[in-house]
Amino acid sequence: MDTSERSAVLPVPIDVDDATTGTAQPRAAPWWSLALLALLLAVAVPLALDPFRLGLTAKYLCFAFAAVGIVLIWGYGGILSLGQGMFFGLGSYAVAMFLKLEAASIAGSASALSQFYGSSLPDFMVWNSIETLPWWWAPFAHLGFALAMVVVLPAVVAFALAYANFRKRVGGVYFSIVTLALAAIMAIVIVGQQGTTGGINGITDFRTFAGLPLDGEGPRRALYFITVALLLACLVVARFITASRFGRVLVAIRDREDRVRFSGYDPALFKAFIFAVAAVFTAIGGAMFALNEGLASPSLVGIVPSVEMVIYAAVGGRRSAIGAVYGTLLVLAAKTYFSENFLAYWQYFIGALFIVVVVFMPTGLAGLVERFTGSVRGTQR
Repeated sequence: MDTSERSAVLPVPIDVDDATTGTAQPRAAPWWSLALLALLLAVAVPLALDPFRLGLTAKYLCFAFAAVGIVLIWGYGGILSLGQGMFFGLGSYAVAMFLKLEAASIAGSASALSQFYGSSLPDFMVWNSIETLPWWWAPFAHLGFALAMVVVLPAVVAFALAYANFRKRVGGVYFSIVTLALAAIMAIVIVGQQGTTGGINGITDFRTFAGLPLDGEGPRRALYFITVALLLACLVVARFITASRFGRVLVAIRDREDRVRFSGYDPALFKAFIFAVAAVFTAIGGAMFALNEGLASPSLVGIVPSVEMVIYAAVGGRRSAIGAVYGTLLVLAAKTYFSENFLAYWQYFIGALFIVVVVFMPTGLAGLVERFTGSVRGTQR
């Protein structure tokens, strides 16, 4: 067998830069676009919106964390996850457990709740005849542990899940089905274990966070700015990843996994790592949602919210982290507007929006902006 015949059979070792030179190569967003988004969220939005609408925007931005993570795994890694809701739930429940224990004064003095029921357990446990606090609840009485679990637990679960599947070459639609099933299972478990998870009602009735009140215009405004700061930090991390050699390897794996494997890289390790990063982003969004909304619910864990998170990324542009933020804001703002003004038909309007995006803007808002700016440059030349 001569050299030409061998090259037809065996993949040729490549440089990761050569594998990402196609027209589909995602590019890291310029810093000015991130600065523009920061200016919009930190200055323009707070000045333009009343406290109620500002609170709604904070809740929208919580889902943008998940959309940014989906851009990393889907747009750059070629991994379509339909189960990001489970990581959103891990983050929200980790913080909610701390908030609920603080409200019930497990770690401090007896509260009005404990005096009324004769117990310092969370109220839903009392209603379900739980007499002692479950052992796995007890560590969440400490703020440091709860915050650590927001990051560590989703990262460990996501990495183990992804590496086990990708190591066995389970990918594509099969991995999507696995994540979808796990999200559904997690929602079912939460609902079924009502005595320790709050069941279908979730965990609610939070009063303070580390002794600071959560109610009132001032705390809500502070939570908005904390949400914006964390989201911008995630975007900086996402840009650093996508602009690095790791990002180029990831794109090469997405497009030519066999050739990258032959070049000495372990695609499973790279894909599992970026999947864990996306899970951490999503969990941070879930934690902030629990603080902004005062709720951790199984309705945010299952299939429907997980698919909606993918839609947010698709509308914004699955290869643009910043576009995913705009896409999230657009979809959720449209959902709020249509539901308030067209109560009987708002779901049809949202469905029409999705169809328009898929048919006329397959690359999302980011692709539309890129084509517009490209045409402007062309006319200027």
